[in-house]
Amino acid sequence: MAGIITDQGPLHRAGAQSPSCSLRVQEWFTVTKHLLYIAWGFAPARTGGVYRAVATANAFVEAGWKVTVLAAPEDSYERYIGVDMSMNDAVDPRVNVVRVPFTWATQETDVREFSRARAYLGSRSYNRIRSRLDRIPFPEHNYGQWRGALEDAVEKVHAEDPVDLTIATANPNVDFQGAYHLNRKAGVPFVMDYRDGWRLDVFDGGYLFPEKSRVARLEKRYLEAAQEAWFVNDAIRVWHQKEYPFAADKMQVVMNGWDPALFGEREAATPPADGPMRFGYLGTITPKVPLESLMKGWTLAKEQGHLPADATLEVGGYLGYFATPRGDLAAVLDAARDAGVTFVGQVHKGQVRDFYARQDALVLALGEGRYVTSGKVFEYAATGKPIISVHAPTNDSSNVLREYPLWTAVPEVTPEAIATTLGETVTQLKQASAEDYAAALTFGEALRRDAQLAPRIDALATEVSA
Repeated sequence: MAGIITDQGPLHRAGAQSPSCSLRVQEWFTVTKHLLYIAWGFAPARTGGVYRAVATANAFVEAGWKVTVLAAPEDSYERYIGVDMSMNDAVDPRVNVVRVPFTWATQETDVREFSRARAYLGSRSYNRIRSRLDRIPFPEHNYGQWRGALEDAVEKVHAEDPVDLTIATANPNVDFQGAYHLNRKAGVPFVMDYRDGWRLDVFDGGYLFPEKSRVARLEKRYLEAAQEAWFVNDAIRVWHQKEYPFAADKMQVVMNGWDPALFGEREAATPPADGPMRFGYLGTITPKVPLESLMKGWTLAKEQGHLPADATLEVGGYLGYFATPRGDLAAVLDAARDAGVTFVGQVHKGQVRDFYARQDALVLALGEGRYVTSGKVFEYAATGKPIISVHAPTNDSSNVLREYPLWTAVPEVTPEAIATTLGETVTQLKQASAEDYAAALTFGEALRRDAQLAPRIDALATEVSA
């Protein structure tokens, strides 16, 4: 297919060693198995699931598989959602990345790229019409039009080097269509890796699409054909098991986790030295994050004496989902500057370890929802430092941190509750012992991402070889 670009290689050599399961894999395989991994957002995209995507591809190649990734072009990330070029260094050089053409007309801001139709209709009318047209090939805003190029790409990869297994990670959910298409065309088994819900609203537990919708029909069809379906927590899996009982046995929990390469050699943290107490928040900030309540709670904590007057809060990450930062979120942060809040913007993967290292405690602010688990909760736990949860107690991240030795959590997401709980964290910082920090570091070890992936890689190797 014209326009598909392979931008990484070389392909995996047979017999590469794996720290977790390569010996068993090598016993099963006489010929290297080929995994096709479909991830619209792959390195260097700064999408929320890119760490999981890169880690999964790397884990399979380490386990002895040949891995080909289908992803959108780098310039699409640069123009529409932003990039972290350091993420390219995290991709195992044995992973072969194939870029499939993609344009996002409704997110285009360069007037030189506007079509005549957009110039004539105006952006608002054009975007409304274009969004409807994009959903004709596949029922998904903005991404639906990728279906044709993706289907051509999976066929081309399979024709040149037969695929043994496909994993598609969503969202976008059009990724699933690529895996399903190859299954229908060539009988290649596939795994659906949900990082979120498609019909499930993970924030309020409701339905994003009704039972008779096109989305519901497609999801049912995919689950009927899939080898496995992965979910990031048990709450989301149980919801889908009830919704699609025929596929309940296929559904597995593959939690997120922290990546060892991100932290290097881990050591137990130590109580804060003399000087201002340093708090940090790292993650994508969207309107779902209770940012305004956090800023008001932080300011109130200082006014009421729960926090030392010179305590600081360093906020790092993106403001919104797209390349252009959201001005309303920036204004909320700016209003708290006098209270010791600093916004440092994007923190590249290579800078993450240093960001955590300079904090005394970490603030985990998340949107409300019993199905919500942030990937950041695992990184936070890996640091072995005190964590204050600023999210609803029902959020699934509470389940991850329930036994964490250095954890405090707000009873409700209000400025008053946040201020009081920040004071509890200050007390914990003053009283925590070296043993407490060592126990926190040990707790985090079980949340490594490779520990989550290894059992499924082993199981799939057996199933594909059967």
